[in-house]
Amino acid sequence: MKTNKTLLSLAVTYGLVVTSSGVNAAGFQLAEYSATGLGRAYAGEAAMADNASAQWRNPAMLTHLEGTQVSVGAIYVNPNVDVNGEVDGSQSSNPTLPTTAASSSDFAHDAVIPNLYISHRYSEELAIGFALGTNYGMETSLGDDFAATHFGNEASVMTMEANLNLAYRVNQQWSLGGGLRYVVGEGSFGAKTPENNVVGVSGMTPISAPKGTTLKYMEGDDTAFGWQAGTAWQINDNHRIGFAYKSEVELKLEGYATGMGFSPALATAHDNGSMLLTLPASAEIASFHQLNDKFAVHASINWTDWSSFEKLEAQLETYGTKMVKEENWQDNYRFALGATYQVDPKLVVRTGVAYDTSAVSDQNRTITIPETDRTWLSLGASYEFTKQFTLDGGVTYIIAKDAPITESRGYSSDDQAQAVAGQFVGEVSGSIWLIGVQANYVF
Repeated sequence: MKTNKTLLSLAVTYGLVVTSSGVNAAGFQLAEYSATGLGRAYAGEAAMADNASAQWRNPAMLTHLEGTQVSVGAIYVNPNVDVNGEVDGSQSSNPTLPTTAASSSDFAHDAVIPNLYISHRYSEELAIGFALGTNYGMETSLGDDFAATHFGNEASVMTMEANLNLAYRVNQQWSLGGGLRYVVGEGSFGAKTPENNVVGVSGMTPISAPKGTTLKYMEGDDTAFGWQAGTAWQINDNHRIGFAYKSEVELKLEGYATGMGFSPALATAHDNGSMLLTLPASAEIASFHQLNDKFAVHASINWTDWSSFEKLEAQLETYGTKMVKEENWQDNYRFALGATYQVDPKLVVRTGVAYDTSAVSDQNRTITIPETDRTWLSLGASYEFTKQFTLDGGVTYIIAKDAPITESRGYSSDDQAQAVAGQFVGEVSGSIWLIGVQANYVF
């Protein structure tokens, strides 16, 4: 790990490195950028202008904010993800290995996702903003007792992102915005031998390794730049449409690899190297409609270019190119519908529902990132204590669709893992609670 580790340490200090399960949004994408949006299941975000956090999803919305505003908050993530199945040892290179149960409960950790946003209306036409948060993060750890650790026992992606945004109002109807994104990230993947395994043959006798022996472990970190852009069309006083786009960011995670699965020589040694990790491009189209003085509805459709996430491959200094894990994901879509109701001059309540499609087919689902469809059910509220100070809260319950997992999936690196201990066949199930709070102040 090189000097980027210092940057990651600083990010940890300020609480801006995120670890979470991959069940709260597609793949290892994080939707949780504000407690305000959480209360409506992030419906219509690219067309909303509640507070300074609006710039995270569409920088053009900065022109719809007055004065100087600051928003700071956090979202607590409480996932419950389980995998249950069995490993058929007869499918290994030693057909005498037994069939064993393979289960791991609650293997995604709780997390807190903080955020900070500042906006300033410089003039009637020009606005600027600064944001700290994250778009991507996940961590799974199945433990050494899981009987299918030969396919993977841990995986993580941790990122922190800073945005500098600028928006310009062309006329009363159209606004444009854009921003520079600076991303600090690290990632890792690991696989170990389960209790029943075979790693070689001596004569005609199979050789096993001690439980928990590292087959593959790779970690690294990097920093990179990306960009975002958006536009907003104010059709009239009551109707608005927004569009936003975030660029792909490619991290070259520089670090080290170890494990006999890469090379027998790395069973007890390290080799420096790197691994490319693509944070995919995404886009959103959203609408906001004020139906009367008290009631508004909003909706959005999101797309994420997960098909760019094809594989994790190590480029090692001594041992060359080594496959870590085949992925072969597919693009995913998110559909959200929400409503806002002004109870009285000080109190606003929100609700929303959303549906996230899976970023993997049944064939390509893995134990370490058990990606599946998700349904969001959300409630939230804002209370205006003074004209300057507002406090927001939101809660969401996410239901993850039960989905099958089979490994090996037919790729050569999977087949090599299957030879160690056998084929895994099982199912993933899960749910997650999200609870957020956010303070907003207008100067």
